[in-house]
Amino acid sequence: MNARAILLTAAALGLAGLSAAAWAQRDPAYAAARAAGEVGEQPDGYLGIVGAATAELRGIVNNINIQRKAAYTQKAAASGATVEQMAFTSGCNLIAQTASGEKYRDPSGTWHTRGAGAPIRDPRCV
Repeated sequence: MNARAILLTAAALGLAGLSAAAWAQRDPAYAAARAAGEVGEQPDGYLGIVGAATAELRGIVNNINIQRKAAYTQKAAASGATVEQMAFTSGCNLIAQTASGEKYRDPSGTWHTRGAGAPIRDPRCV
């Protein structure tokens, strides 16, 4: 990650528009899927489906990811970074913000359940 992307880290905290906790308050179906370990945060800044997906779950995840991409695109245009840089920085932050018991994907693609310790993140995350 270059110096510019690192400097954007603070701004990226709000890139998804809402934190996971705020999303859960807005959408009970999302909150239930997150609590059940059916969805989790990914290093690329997007929400992923853990295991088998129903059409309803795919719809929830797609809706959230569309909103995230729009936010990343807007922030990238305003900052001169790429959409991918903004999404990656947000992925670092969203994984760091997961609570104990929530799912996240490590850089190798393996899903984990967050414990009391720090999650496994990309070494480029600051």
